[in-house]
Amino acid sequence: MASSTSFAPLIFLLLIIGCTARPLYPLPGHVHHGNRKPLQTFRPYNIAHRGSNGEFPEESAPAYMRAIEEGADFIESDILSSKDGVLICFHDVTLDDTTDVANHQEFANRKRTYEVQGVNVTGFFPIDFTLEELKSLRVKQRYNFRDQQYNGKFQIITFEEFISIALKAPRVVGIYPEIKNPVLINQYVKWADGKRFEDKFMETLKKYGYKGSYLSKDWLKQPAFVQSFTPTSLVYISNLTDLPKILLIDDITIPTQDTNQSYWEITSDRYFEYIKEYVVGIGPWKDTVVPVVNNYLQTPTDLVDRAHAHNLQVHPYTYRNENQFLSLNFNQDPYEEYDYWLNKIGVDGMFTDFTGSLHRYQEWISSNCHNESDDKTASKLLHKIASLVSSYKG
Repeated sequence: MASSTSFAPLIFLLLIIGCTARPLYPLPGHVHHGNRKPLQTFRPYNIAHRGSNGEFPEESAPAYMRAIEEGADFIESDILSSKDGVLICFHDVTLDDTTDVANHQEFANRKRTYEVQGVNVTGFFPIDFTLEELKSLRVKQRYNFRDQQYNGKFQIITFEEFISIALKAPRVVGIYPEIKNPVLINQYVKWADGKRFEDKFMETLKKYGYKGSYLSKDWLKQPAFVQSFTPTSLVYISNLTDLPKILLIDDITIPTQDTNQSYWEITSDRYFEYIKEYVVGIGPWKDTVVPVVNNYLQTPTDLVDRAHAHNLQVHPYTYRNENQFLSLNFNQDPYEEYDYWLNKIGVDGMFTDFTGSLHRYQEWISSNCHNESDDKTASKLLHKIASLVSSYKG
């Protein structure tokens, strides 16, 4: 009887060892920051591209709040400036496609033509409107095949309002703001103190306590990635913050707007070796990672492997659930697309318009892997116990 009970501590120890195996990064429950559940860091990041804009008009407060409800790790926003120097959340260089500006006769004379990245663009530019005027507009859904019921209901929000949404979330939610079109902004928007767009951008982040290198204690408390297509902006702000930065990479035909470098230059091993001193990763358009011809995937490039070899994360954009955005290889199933990119290509984060579907996929996979792991652990324990008992009987 005494000999039999001696197995109890051993079995308990085996159970402890079997159940504590975990990924490289700590699980959410292992790190605590106040009373809010911390950011998960054990799987690729679910990045809400302009909020949950598959459901609500992009960059609107409801789109961001919905993304948080649906499980986003980070909410992403494009930051521009109003005429009077207030930073706003808005993607396009013009207001035409995603607001009702055309319905406002009082602004009919505001249409302008500016050169943007070497191309003349005509429309209503945020840089020609004060914040008060921008707030009088209402946003609308970009795509006509998405839900139109929220058109005309929500305002453009400021960078500070965007940050407030993240900070008020019931759990720790990161932000992923982009320094958008800094060449244009710095050319036409002037701040009284002589500072530039990047300075104002960083002042806002610092005002709300965003600081710290990737996975540091400060960063985990208020996570943020800073992204931009302009390498000089990222190099410039590296002197202002140690927050992790992401170099965005456009289509292979589009050069950088500030340095006029080609896609091939900024994705070369030599450039990766240089830029990794300033950034922790890249954010490529997904078709540059895996080319698509006639809506069929082609052979993947080596971009992800080479970035990883330089210790750079890869966060591609943009994943959308609608059939016209899904390659035929995936049988019009977004879950098949997630599986391909996460498990075959091995990306470290995904910009998605449909935060909820990516979250459900990752939760299902995590749960399934957890159950499989439990089954394997239990089986191993049973075999171990059986061998011990057998040995004891002998």
